[in-house]
Amino acid sequence: MGEVIKRIRLKTAKKIVAGGLAIILLMIAGLYINIRGRTLLQFDIHQNEKMIFLSTYAEPPQFAIWIENVKTGELQTVFVTKRVSTGDWEGKANVPVALPRWFELFKGENKSHKVISGDEFNAVTGATPKDDYFSVRVEVKPGSTWVGWIEMNLAGDYNETFPELNLETFEEDIYACGQPALLFNDTVTASEGNEYNPSLYAQSVWESGVNRIEPVSEGVTTAREVFDTLRISVIKPRPKFIDKNKIDYE
Repeated sequence: MGEVIKRIRLKTAKKIVAGGLAIILLMIAGLYINIRGRTLLQFDIHQNEKMIFLSTYAEPPQFAIWIENVKTGELQTVFVTKRVSTGDWEGKANVPVALPRWFELFKGENKSHKVISGDEFNAVTGATPKDDYFSVRVEVKPGSTWVGWIEMNLAGDYNETFPELNLETFEEDIYACGQPALLFNDTVTASEGNEYNPSLYAQSVWESGVNRIEPVSEGVTTAREVFDTLRISVIKPRPKFIDKNKIDYE
């Protein structure tokens, strides 16, 4: 009788183990099915600490990353530093627009582009990164084409052309902007394995409530080197049991 009970228990245990393994395999298969045919754009930035320490505040730059759909013109913020998004400058100079172009497109009276609505940037804002390397990802439709934009401004990076106080006109840089915000971009096709290196495109200048996009002037020096590595990679998402970033395409 005892032997019979042992055999029954052994068979039951084997069934439980086999069932558990089957469930695990199904879950793993589901994870990989979930990422099939999906693509992410990964933005990688390396900050040049030497250039940052040369500025008056010696703090990392404010920056924003967004993408622009080449076909539809739609815009989507990928990341923006919290100070820029909320206007919280912790008692420093009241900077009205540290990143003029991003502000104009996403918080100003933008009539030229449709902005993809979100949770008021809560999902994409963050503290100013203090580490050398920074990475962020956004999911896009496979095969779609985008312009990846990066706007950067390092406060207090004064030089001869952009001084804190102009000794000839006695005009003071009351917003501590130093050199103007710089715009970098590249056109990206969302095909896995593609890599791009955004290049310097223009300078973004705010003056008397008006934003101007201009060719980068010769007076811009150290600001060009604050980001010494910019890369956009097209990758597959990693398998996750809970994927909050998955997008359902029509």
